[in-house]
Amino acid sequence: MPKADPSTAPPKAAAKSAPQKAMEKLGLKRDIDLALHLPLRYEDETQLTPIAQAREGDTVQCEGEVTESRIELRGRRQLLVRLRDDSGAELLLRFLHFYPSHQKTMAVGQRLRVRGELRGGFFGREMVHPSFKAVNDDTPLASALTPVYPASAGLPQAYLRKAIASALQRAPLDEVLPAFAVPKTLPSLREALNFLHHPPPRVSLATLEDHSHPAWQRLKFEELLAQQLSQKQAQRERALLRAPALRAQAGGLHEQLLGALPFALTAAQQRVCEEIAQDLARPQPMHRLLQGDVGSGKTVVAAMAAAVSMAAGWQCALMAPTEILAEQHFKKLVAWLDPLGIQVAWLTGSIKGKARQKMLDAAASGEAQLIVGTHAVIEDKVQFKRLGLAIIDEQHRFGVAQRLALRMKLQGHGDAGAARPHGGQPPALEPHMLMMSATPIPRTLAMTYFADLDVSTIDELPPGRTPIVTKVFADGKRDEVIAKIADEVERGRQVYWVCPLIEESEALDLKNATETHAELSAALPGQPVGLLHGRMPTAEKAAVMAEFAGGRMGVLVATTVIEVGVDVPNASLMVIEHAERFGLSQLHQLRGRVGRGAVASVCVLLYTGPLSDTGKSRLKAMAETNDGFEIARRDLDIRGPGEFMGSRQSGAELLRFADLQEDAPLLQAARALAPRLLDEHADAAQRQISRWLGSKAEFLKA
Repeated sequence: MPKADPSTAPPKAAAKSAPQKAMEKLGLKRDIDLALHLPLRYEDETQLTPIAQAREGDTVQCEGEVTESRIELRGRRQLLVRLRDDSGAELLLRFLHFYPSHQKTMAVGQRLRVRGELRGGFFGREMVHPSFKAVNDDTPLASALTPVYPASAGLPQAYLRKAIASALQRAPLDEVLPAFAVPKTLPSLREALNFLHHPPPRVSLATLEDHSHPAWQRLKFEELLAQQLSQKQAQRERALLRAPALRAQAGGLHEQLLGALPFALTAAQQRVCEEIAQDLARPQPMHRLLQGDVGSGKTVVAAMAAAVSMAAGWQCALMAPTEILAEQHFKKLVAWLDPLGIQVAWLTGSIKGKARQKMLDAAASGEAQLIVGTHAVIEDKVQFKRLGLAIIDEQHRFGVAQRLALRMKLQGHGDAGAARPHGGQPPALEPHMLMMSATPIPRTLAMTYFADLDVSTIDELPPGRTPIVTKVFADGKRDEVIAKIADEVERGRQVYWVCPLIEESEALDLKNATETHAELSAALPGQPVGLLHGRMPTAEKAAVMAEFAGGRMGVLVATTVIEVGVDVPNASLMVIEHAERFGLSQLHQLRGRVGRGAVASVCVLLYTGPLSDTGKSRLKAMAETNDGFEIARRDLDIRGPGEFMGSRQSGAELLRFADLQEDAPLLQAARALAPRLLDEHADAAQRQISRWLGSKAEFLKA
């Protein structure tokens, strides 16, 4: 076999260096990625300070000749270098970590430029671990502030600075927007980025750090405009879609359900039911978020919407993120709808074999009018005969792809009653979509992240709910808390004890929960104490929950699998261990598992110190208010909008630079401008969306 000619062989791809790999991990792959990787802070290397004039505590840059360089072995091994400037003043440089190359660079007689914080030491003025470089008498000073970038291990600042400076020259930063669209006070995008990467020496550092400088304002405006354009575009695309018009009939199933319920709807529930009914009656798909605090009664509103859909001859699907939550919905809906002759199917990953096939057949034939389950509802094998309404509970827990998959379940199904364009096939229909969330969203966020979404809010709790008293204790009071548990159980009440989920280690999580279970079992002899965690088989979890819900178990030790949906009116005490590890909305959700009956309820937050400022803020907010909307507002203050809403986008933030609260005027301007750009400059609008959001624009369709 003839040998291959090496001259014609394709060149081998060069192995990537450690800095290149580190940059890719940070998502810095394209020139535009690097151009938008902005400095955390700046160092001023544009001027020299004589050593004699430098003040202690200041960060300064000095230059001089090395007069002494030695390794000190007393105590900790360190490199000591003495520097003398042209005035004769001296400065000691102290290095606790150093390499032979450092000694070579800072040899006696070498001229150095050093920058660091000046301290007063036993041997005179000194700098510990200053930055340094060898220079000549004529080495020029920097002409701009030196940027310090967000980086990671294996990615030196010098490498990153060079890569970003080079990318800035090549990045496609041409003006996309028409001249009228950009406020006259703001620079061009290229000018803004060049300025932020290399600001001149005399610029106000305060305006750079608080992001109020016009260069920062331009970036924020661009980003907010792209987001508003994308959402407005998604809204317009949705308006062109068709959905079955589901009109509520007088005396229909929804009125029968209302008459059969063992309680009356609150005024807030009646209002949102009417808003949803009006949406369902339209031939465009509803895209509505139903939000309400813990225990505000969202399930019955969902049941009323489902009744309207089923009465019109269409099926309804309800999807929940966990089996426990899905089962809570299923039991309630069966109790309400079964007497009215409605068949409710149950579909989760744990249902196998003939039972599963029976449910699949019932959904495909239309025999099952309502299908309740977990993400199993959107698997390929699940087919609906006529899906008219999809309800997604705790929608932020589902990935974008999962929500899109549910919407696709109806596409391609024609409605015989729909108008046929030019006598052809009926248009593809989409199901109406109702999303529910027990994590209230502050109005500013709802208007921005859900600009294409209608929001209904249940802002009233059903009567008879008792306020929950929240108490915060250090872990040292654990024995007192256990004594309180014994009192509650003696009175016939029930208690939750929640252990934190340690995501890095399921084994640690399980150890924590099992040890607490053993401790409480020993402290409460003769009282059944249950254990519930994510690793248990589904059937075992269901059995434990049934024992607790049935009142046959006094105490339940659990991880956060009980966060939402669990409804045990007799439970009067919730203990949350290591409360400082939980997010504010999660603490509020957990607290909502008690106070569901007429009994006065208490939530105890046990923390282990020392607490961070964020931890203190969270626990203080929990102790001061039970209002979910106020909790959400404080959570927004503590975390910021990107992190608060990050889960909705499966971890991908839509905003990197803008702040929804601080930048409200820019947001208003972007919101007002978006429709005009889409109408008059569609190409420019599309380029703006692609530049800033790329594939993230798809998130807004789910």
